[in-house]
Amino acid sequence: MTALPPPGPKKLGLVIDLDQCVGCHACAVVCKEWNTGGHSAPLPDRDPYQKEPRGVWLNRVHTFEVDDESGGGRTVHFPRSCLHCEEPACVTVCPTGASYKRAEDGIVLVNAETCIGCKLCSWACPYGAREFDDDAGVMKKCTLCIDRIYNETLEEEARVPACVSTCPASARHFGDLGDPDSPVSRLVAARGGVDLMPELGYKPVNKYLPPRERRFDAPPPRAKEEETEMGGFLRWIDRVLSR
Repeated sequence: MTALPPPGPKKLGLVIDLDQCVGCHACAVVCKEWNTGGHSAPLPDRDPYQKEPRGVWLNRVHTFEVDDESGGGRTVHFPRSCLHCEEPACVTVCPTGASYKRAEDGIVLVNAETCIGCKLCSWACPYGAREFDDDAGVMKKCTLCIDRIYNETLEEEARVPACVSTCPASARHFGDLGDPDSPVSRLVAARGGVDLMPELGYKPVNKYLPPRERRFDAPPPRAKEEETEMGGFLRWIDRVLSR
């Protein structure tokens, strides 16, 4: 089985704001596009428009309807990818060392040259973050776009994972979560960021910012004259549109 390196000070990861995510799937699409030609290339799709599509997606977005504290309901969009855990079970169960964690930045990767496709890592991962490429017979996963974040030919502001650079709602943030003074660490502290299933003890580096409580205050009552005036205006609009 594969041993973990000693924990290092640098922990690169994502912070995902569930209050900002609009479920547009832009992160999943750009992840697919970038990685189809990048570190994990290719990412196959089979029968994408048929009844049972299959393929490799390193980032997925799930949508849930949940009850909130006010007794109402709300829609929460939940992006899911590798959490680059500090104690990743997917690494320690790997019989060949193909799954490994980098000491220098904490990123968890898969070496396709030594992966035998036994799927032990996918069974060990409680977050469903492993994807099996049945064309190549190997496991694949989020790499935090390692071929972008260390690419010195890119402008510095572009050296972030593709999903972060594309999110139209600014729901995704990237940085060093091992540095308590980094922007992402300050964001987690300010918003009460949480681990996904912390009781399992895998210590995911990625954090989720929970949705804020929403308040729906009733609008102030209109004056009787205003109601009469508004009612007359709406009746006039109705007559115009009915012609």
